[in-house]
Amino acid sequence: MPRPAGPERFSALSHRDFRLFLIGQTISLSGSWMQSVAQGWLVYSLTKSPFYLGMVAAASALPIMLFTLLGGVVADRVPKRNLLLFTQAMSILPAVALGILTGTGTITVWQIAVMAFILGAINAIDIPARQSFLIEMVGREDLANAIALNSAVFNGSRIIGPVIAGLSITHFGMPACFFINALTFIAVLIALARMNTTGKSEMKSEGIIKDFMKGISFLREKKEMLHIIGLIAVFSLVGIPFINLVPIFAGEVFHSGPRGFGLLVAASGAGALTAALGLAVFQDIRRKTFFMSFAAVCFSTALILFSVSRVFAYSLVIIAVGGWGMVSYLAAANSFIQVSVPDNLRGRVMSVYSFVFLGLVPIGNTVMGISADMIGTTNAVLAGGLICLICSVLFSFRYARRSGDVKT
Repeated sequence: MPRPAGPERFSALSHRDFRLFLIGQTISLSGSWMQSVAQGWLVYSLTKSPFYLGMVAAASALPIMLFTLLGGVVADRVPKRNLLLFTQAMSILPAVALGILTGTGTITVWQIAVMAFILGAINAIDIPARQSFLIEMVGREDLANAIALNSAVFNGSRIIGPVIAGLSITHFGMPACFFINALTFIAVLIALARMNTTGKSEMKSEGIIKDFMKGISFLREKKEMLHIIGLIAVFSLVGIPFINLVPIFAGEVFHSGPRGFGLLVAASGAGALTAALGLAVFQDIRRKTFFMSFAAVCFSTALILFSVSRVFAYSLVIIAVGGWGMVSYLAAANSFIQVSVPDNLRGRVMSVYSFVFLGLVPIGNTVMGISADMIGTTNAVLAGGLICLICSVLFSFRYARRSGDVKT
């Protein structure tokens, strides 16, 4: 059972650079979720097709699969703050392009896919750098708390962004979401520029291939990490992609339009935020793999229930539970891995985590999109939930009764 962390439960906030980081992240990620909602609804408005929703989502995640392992090597080689300044500045360009194309009425689904691919390529470098930068802002002692708070900000923005996006689409049109998102990146650039921490690397390079293989060799010796990452792979392939089909549920199952779509995404974010804050408060979970097993089963069960629900209010609660389960598992896994890896390998190991968490999503999005076209959206989500549940139960049987879990 978790125990309250005491009066310093948010100890990572005592670090000035981390406070700056969180402020910039809160603003920027809210804008990114605005763009995500607007992009999903734009694709649905143009095509009415789950296949194209899956295709655009795959275009966004494909670069993660292609480039994020390289991004981990880069993150271990160069000052991370400088790398993040570059990636955040470059992220402004696709948002502005989408705003202009949508505002002029010339946007096509293929242009959306191209912009999604470009932004995904930028994120492939940004994500491992951002993940491995946390310890350099707060130190190892406060790392678990920083991971939880960073997850809380990410998922809190899943509530703020979609709600604002739904209102903006209704009252100002979709271009406003893209332009607002472009402006929010400025907050991150200011925060990064004011930091004292630069994230300098002491890594001695032996070449890209050898550098990368050192990270792989470390993981091969850690069977428990491999099993944790393996379950993330299952979620990425047949579980997490369900979020890209939510516009179909909003439009055709619940007939609730963009407002309902925003509320569903926000409800998922509310559950996720609850999970992240819970991990920040109860940061010394003694049996972490037991907790991850429970969270994985919750996420999988929620997918199944969401696919068969036809009542909007019930579905809001179910998707919130699913958000809690997904983020509880992912954040606990992130913390488990980061506290177990040497500092000089963190960028590369976290790039593998990011590759599995995000890089496999294009395959999953494609599979789910095609499946939704062939057997129906609700049946596709139901099948994905069943697969996730089977794998979660298998994971639980292996680890739920283990003693001596890593405490973080």
